Amino acid sequence: MQRRLHTLLFVLISVALLGFAFGDLLLGTTRIPLGEVWAVLVGESTNANYIKIICDLRLPKIIVAILSGVALSVSGLQMQTLFRNPLAGPYVLGISSGASLGVALFTLAMPMLGMISGSLFMRLGLTGMAWIGSAAILMLVMMLSRKIKNINVILIIGMMLGSAISAIVGVLQYVGSEESLKAFVVWTMGSLSTVTLDDLAILLPAVVVGVVLSVVAIKPLNMLLLGENYARTMGLNINRSRLIIFLSTTLLAGSVTAFCGPIGFIGLAMPHLARITFRTADHRVLMPAAMLWGALSMVLCSFVADLVAHSSVVLPVNTITALLGVPIIIFVVLRNRNRQ
Repeated sequence: MQRRLHTLLFVLISVALLGFAFGDLLLGTTRIPLGEVWAVLVGESTNANYIKIICDLRLPKIIVAILSGVALSVSGLQMQTLFRNPLAGPYVLGISSGASLGVALFTLAMPMLGMISGSLFMRLGLTGMAWIGSAAILMLVMMLSRKIKNINVILIIGMMLGSAISAIVGVLQYVGSEESLKAFVVWTMGSLSTVTLDDLAILLPAVVVGVVLSVVAIKPLNMLLLGENYARTMGLNINRSRLIIFLSTTLLAGSVTAFCGPIGFIGLAMPHLARITFRTADHRVLMPAAMLWGALSMVLCSFVADLVAHSSVVLPVNTITALLGVPIIIFVVLRNRNRQ
């Protein structure tokens, strides 16, 4: 019975994802008829303008929305299980802030040194610095978690690290040039439409590798649900498992933050939505469920942003993800309090 319910939920979420994705293809400053959109997708269109708009602009944005939703949700699920805390996530633990610091160093500090030249160097540099920043923070949090057993203290330390990083970024913004400062401020608001096809060629493999590593970590994550001591008695190599989860989260959260900005609440809220709807703690179900919910949420945010843009109001993606994620987090907190 439960398997049938899970299958039904997977189908419904997938249908909703495809529906909003196709609907988002119809939205934009240039009105494209429904038949022409379908013709472009199946390769039967002869209108060069429609093909360019859909294939070079709208379709890549939807792919980025799906990739970012999957990446953030999976990284959040892994962090919540690893730290055994429902409020853990890439944004709360400071991992996204670490990636932001890497990007800030690259976009604000390096231009003063005359070290930015060429679009390829810019793309690779942004991604590399985001990876380094997120990996540094995650490694620091992991080191602290070995010495400090109280997981709530670890969570507070992660939040404090995020605040400290924000202060450092503030200093970089103060001393940065006007042009680089404007670019960084726009980046912090979060955007799916600024990712080009060349950027997607870097983002896609990074997310795929991160997801593959998360799939490898499904069995260790299930064992970690009952605590590290139990996992050790079952023969789990804790250090190896932590390393896999560490690499996966760094790739997923760091890459998305580099290209789309520090998108909040998706990595925190979507794993909980997967648990609530599928009513299971088994990561064999939770992992794909979180991926689907994450992809749907980001495509929905993109759809809403494009819909609102018709009224000449352009909403940053961070504002929409906050409106979507905050009610879920409040519900989870209230539900956990009522259980105590």
